[in-house]
Amino acid sequence: MTQRVLIIGAGFAGLWSALAAVRRLRLENIAAGEIEVALVAPEAMLTMRPRLYEPAPASMVAPLQQLFDETGVRFIAGKVDAIRSDSDEVDIVAADGSRSTLAYDRLVLAAGSSLFRPNIPGLQEFAFSTDQRSEAVALDAHLHALTARPASAARNTVVVAGGGFTGIELAAELPARLRAILGEDADIKVIIVERAPDIGPDLGPGPRPVIEQALAELGVACRLGSAVAAIDADGLTTADGERIEAHTVVWTAGVRASALTAQVPGEKDAAGRLRVAHDLRVPGASRVFATGDAAVAATDDEGNHTLMSCQHAMFLGRSSGDNAVADLLGLATRPYRQPYYVTCLDLGAWGAVVTQGWERKVWLTGSEGKAMKVAINGRVIYPPADSAAALAAADPAFELSL
Repeated sequence: MTQRVLIIGAGFAGLWSALAAVRRLRLENIAAGEIEVALVAPEAMLTMRPRLYEPAPASMVAPLQQLFDETGVRFIAGKVDAIRSDSDEVDIVAADGSRSTLAYDRLVLAAGSSLFRPNIPGLQEFAFSTDQRSEAVALDAHLHALTARPASAARNTVVVAGGGFTGIELAAELPARLRAILGEDADIKVIIVERAPDIGPDLGPGPRPVIEQALAELGVACRLGSAVAAIDADGLTTADGERIEAHTVVWTAGVRASALTAQVPGEKDAAGRLRVAHDLRVPGASRVFATGDAAVAATDDEGNHTLMSCQHAMFLGRSSGDNAVADLLGLATRPYRQPYYVTCLDLGAWGAVVTQGWERKVWLTGSEGKAMKVAINGRVIYPPADSAAALAAADPAFELSL
């Protein structure tokens, strides 16, 4: 009877889990048909989520079906809405609404994360986002449709709610993007509203002077220590009573792990991520491995843990897929480790800032930083088109070449 390693999600972690699982099966000379590697996702497409703040977000995808076919990954179109780890089964809902149940011998939960939307009046109805591809496409269409509105301060103003990584990248990119749409002479205003007293609160003090300089030179204003109280079709109001007239408000503040993590027994962090063992196994469900944004794992022995980023998801995926197969075969699993850490923050036309280490010591800025960011966004995060190269890159010991 064929055994199955089932992967939920076709994001960075899910893709690399599948490839790593296939690679390990081939290394162990497991005959085709003995163990199936299957992946469930709504589409056989990798959304380049780190690029959704850029123009033309509809193009930010990498088709995966051919790669799956060539490597022997069985793709199942659908969405998992139930996990029963006590009986090793999941329920899948297809696009047409039909339901099916699929058994697994090892499960890799790589269902990712989504933007957290608190109960702020008007947020659901009036705020845009760049969290998912469809949402980024909707924002892009809205920005282009602004040309049909009468010129006004509100039309030319975009408020970015949230001054974290995503909010900064989007805000820094918007001035040039809006001028390309509304005209070089348009009086563009981009405003970041951030409830913390500092811009980029989670990025720490290391890159902050560079970020502040870049935003100032780009003309991006910051309202710090200011929370969003309400959003409507014509702008927003802050908790301290300031009114900002804007036809475009983009919400970027905070993410949460997939709701599927709640269906797996085990300890979770504040973002809903499953706390996993060194080999990415979920302690409360021995045949389940969690990875990517669904997991919080130690990156080293210094107390650092994974962030919700493709930088960690790609390597978490390699480890989880490899370990799921090893465990199924009765072989020793290997601990996930990723001690090297960099931050590469796009700052639009100004350039970028690249830092090294968890203390985020500034390494590259301006055009040099931008060249690094372009290489990452345009090459490094994309899977190789050649199946042999993709499987070679699925080695958990793989090292990125920048």
